[in-house]
Amino acid sequence: MLIFAVAGISTAGIFGPPQTVSREAGGLNTAIGYWHQQGNLTSVSEYTFRRNEIYSQVSYGGHNIWEVYGRIGVSDLKISDAFRSVNSATVTSGSDFTENWKLFGTLGAKGFLPVNEIFGLGAFLQVNYYFNNFTGDVTGTDAGVPFAADLKIQNMWDVNFGIGMQFTLPHKIKLYTGPYIYYAEAKANLSANIPGLEFGTGGVLLKNKAFAGGFIGADIPLAKGFHLNIEGRYSERLSLGAAVSYTY
Repeated sequence: MLIFAVAGISTAGIFGPPQTVSREAGGLNTAIGYWHQQGNLTSVSEYTFRRNEIYSQVSYGGHNIWEVYGRIGVSDLKISDAFRSVNSATVTSGSDFTENWKLFGTLGAKGFLPVNEIFGLGAFLQVNYYFNNFTGDVTGTDAGVPFAADLKIQNMWDVNFGIGMQFTLPHKIKLYTGPYIYYAEAKANLSANIPGLEFGTGGVLLKNKAFAGGFIGADIPLAKGFHLNIEGRYSERLSLGAAVSYTY
């Protein structure tokens, strides 16, 4: 029942179950989450990227059918072979781009339609934006002449829409799965034009290779209003995350 598809840049943090964990009469729930993501970016060439993200979330939902939420968090970024040279005369000090914690934000909304006490369908819309530029430097020689340049990954954002099926098990454990579609992009700009390196001063647009993916997860009630949410998504590579929430 899980639908898998090839994807590229993806969203920040888990999607979560289609049904809100807020009280039926309406109320807040908060969460702290971690997300490890890996996939591919594409422009003229294709690059493997990895991100580790930590975030805090505030949500408001009601009637067991709707929820709106916002997140704030920090993310690192590694792009393998970002500085690889296709020119034998250009030698770089390293091939990978690495940058540490930068700020991002998320806004989202979801709705849920229960079919019966066990099964229901939901949909969500989620938008993510990275407020800071990711910056890394590279040094090397071009035909024996030393050079140094900075690479900036700017205006990284994505928008996601998905449909989820939810199954409620004994002890109110919720299993969910479904497909999603999305669009994502960022701009890569190198401070100098170096022969053999793809990125340059004119800027290169990086974006997702495909426009769909699949996800599966579980929401497990814990003691005294706490929930554990575990989720995985598959693109060219597997991404995993978890969050602990509290319902007020």
